[in-house]
Amino acid sequence: MSQPVAIVTGAGSGIGLAVATHLVSKNYRVVIADLNPTTGEAAASSLGPSATFIQSDVSSYNSQARLFKQAYEWGGNRLDFFHANAGVDDRQMLYDPAEKVEVDEEGLVKPLNTKTMQVNLEAVIQGLWLFKYYVSQSKEAGGGKGKFVATSSAAGLYAMTQNPQYTASKYGIVGLVRAAGPVLVKENITVNAICPAFIPTNLPPPEILAAWPKEHITPMSTAIKAIDAFLDDDTMTGQTVELSQENIYFRKQLDYVNESQRWVGEDSQSIWNAGYAKVPEKKGY
Repeated sequence: MSQPVAIVTGAGSGIGLAVATHLVSKNYRVVIADLNPTTGEAAASSLGPSATFIQSDVSSYNSQARLFKQAYEWGGNRLDFFHANAGVDDRQMLYDPAEKVEVDEEGLVKPLNTKTMQVNLEAVIQGLWLFKYYVSQSKEAGGGKGKFVATSSAAGLYAMTQNPQYTASKYGIVGLVRAAGPVLVKENITVNAICPAFIPTNLPPPEILAAWPKEHITPMSTAIKAIDAFLDDDTMTGQTVELSQENIYFRKQLDYVNESQRWVGEDSQSIWNAGYAKVPEKKGY
């Protein structure tokens, strides 16, 4: 039987590199996916023959689709694990004053740069779409079961006022795994998320790294502890795991405010399922 195969995005450094390194130690073959070829090549080289680098811009669907195809073929027509870890902070501030807002030749306000949403949320959703397909194609090579992990953030549980798009994207990931996890486990795919507190990476400005108190740093080992929880349990799905200091916390969704909301959230599922089953395939928008 061939070795299990993983893709980790944003794996040239930080959490992605730590997870890729851990997966190699667990006998995985790992695709280091990163936009930066310098750090990506160096990361893959440091892990030896069980790793390879594929440059990818996850904000481009075509680029990510090519990543999955190449990774699947490199792994011997097999894919078992995907960590959607690539992320960026806000590329343009929602709070910019009027004098910084640009207008086009018609006098229309130009759109806000939403690259953050494309990288942090849309790419995660499309990544799950691609992963689901390639897991289903992996049975002949000994696969057929998949583990999907997305990197959310503590900002996906609490508000980060400095980066509203980042906050929205990370909240979106939490919603995605809670909605999709219980469904896709029926297709042998688990869907979970990690929500790290402050782990030193290349994401924040260096001034923040220099000023951050040591007692409020979460070590990289805590992220690996959460990854191991997912690796060790083939039924764990739809989980949002907060990482703070040395501990991991399995966070549940908010309590229902009353019995009616509980009924809407749980007992009404048969009505929703029946209704959507009769809706014709949607085209356009």
